[in-house]
Amino acid sequence: MASAKADGWLAGIRPYFEKAPAAAFFLGISSGFPYAMIGATLTTRLKQDGITKATITAFTLGFLVYNLKPLWAWIVDGVRLPVIGALGQRVSWMLVAGALVIAAVANLALVDPRTDIGATVVAALIVGFAGATFDIVIDAYRIEQLKPYQLGVGSGMTQYGWRIGSVLAGSLALFLAARMGWTIAYLACAVFALPAMLTALIMGEPERRRAPAARKGLAEAIMSITGPFTEFFQRQGAIIVLVFILIHKIGDTLGQIVLRLLLDDLGFTNDEIAIFDVGVGFWGYLAGIFVGGALYARLGMKRSVLISLILMAVSNASFAVLAAAGHSNLGLAGAIGFENFASGVGGVTVVAYFAALCDLRFTASQYALISAAASVVGRVLTAVSAGALVDRFGYVAFYWMTTVVALPGVLLFWWMMRTGLVDQAIGTAGTEGGGSS
Repeated sequence: MASAKADGWLAGIRPYFEKAPAAAFFLGISSGFPYAMIGATLTTRLKQDGITKATITAFTLGFLVYNLKPLWAWIVDGVRLPVIGALGQRVSWMLVAGALVIAAVANLALVDPRTDIGATVVAALIVGFAGATFDIVIDAYRIEQLKPYQLGVGSGMTQYGWRIGSVLAGSLALFLAARMGWTIAYLACAVFALPAMLTALIMGEPERRRAPAARKGLAEAIMSITGPFTEFFQRQGAIIVLVFILIHKIGDTLGQIVLRLLLDDLGFTNDEIAIFDVGVGFWGYLAGIFVGGALYARLGMKRSVLISLILMAVSNASFAVLAAAGHSNLGLAGAIGFENFASGVGGVTVVAYFAALCDLRFTASQYALISAAASVVGRVLTAVSAGALVDRFGYVAFYWMTTVVALPGVLLFWWMMRTGLVDQAIGTAGTEGGGSS
C-alpha cells in the first residue's frame, strides 16, 4: 500500500524532469525580464535621476499594455510572417517578438530621463507592448508544447523561470548601474530574451500546434479575429466558465492590495517585513509552485484546482487572525508563508486549467483573453473599494470579508465539477496529445 502511494507521488513529480516542462522554465525566464525592466528597476532609475514621484507613477501605463494584449493576440495566431515563417508559426513569432523586446529594451537604455522624460515614457510603453507580445507567443508555445498531463508542472516551471528571470534581471541592472551606468545595465539585461528564443529554435515547432483555416478575403479576415471567441462561447457552459474566470481571484486580489498597509499599521519594521514578507514568502511561494505541479499531475486537474481554491480562500483568513493578534513575528511568518504557499499552488493549478481551456487552433488569442479576464474584476474592485472598506470596517473584518468573497469561486468550481461543466468546456489543449488532465 505504502509502495503504491509512493509510486503515485513519484508519478506526480516525474514530469518536472521531462523535456517540455524543462523548456517551459527557460520560456519563463524570458517572460519575466521585460516586466522587471519597466517595474522596480525603472522606478529606481528614475528616482536616482531626480524625477518626481508624480511623474514616476505615470510609468504604470507600461503595465496597462499587458492587459490589452487580447486586442492583437489574434495576429500571432493567424498571420504568417514572410521568409522567417518557414521556421514555423510559433518559432518565427518567438524570434521576431524576442528581437522586438531586445530592441525595445535597448531603446529604453539609450534615452535619458533627465533630458527627455517624454521619450522615456514612450520607450517604457514600447517595452510594455513588446513584452506583452513576447508573453502572447511564450504562452501559446508553452501550452502547445506541453501534453495535457504536463500542463500543471509546465505552468510551475514557467513561474519558477518568471520569478528567477525578473529577479536576476533586476539585480543585474542594479549591480551594473552602480558601476557602469544605467545605459550599460539595460543593454546587458536584453540578453534575457535569448533563453526563449533559443528554446524555440532547439525544440522546434510544437507538436500540438493546430493551424487555423486559411483566410483570404475581408470576411475571412474578420473571422480570424472573431473566430477564437466564437469557438469558445459555443461550448457547453462557456458563460459559467467565464464567470468563474472573472470572480475566482477577487478575494485574493482585495487582500493583497492592502497587505503592506496592514503590516505598517501593526508596527512591523522594514527589516521584519523584508525577512518575513520577502524572505519567508519567497520560499513559501517556490514550495507552493512545486507542490501545485505535483498535485496537478497526481490528482488531475479538477481536484487539484478545487484544493488550490480552498487554500487561497483560507489564506485570507490567516491575515484576519494576524490582524486580531497584533504585532507577532511568528504570526506574520505563518500568515505570509501560508498565503504565498497557497498562491504558488493556485498559480500552477488554475493557470494550467486556463491553459486547458484553449483550442489549439487559437491558443494565443484565447489564452490572452482568459489571462486578462482573470485579473480585471479584482483590479477594478481594489482600485475603487479596498481602502474604503478597511477604513470603514477595520482590518479584521476586511480580511474575513475577503475570505467570504473568495467562497463563490470555490463553490462555483465545485458545482461545475459535479455537473460535468468543467469537462464539457475543456478545449483541445486539455485533451489532445496524450495523457490525461
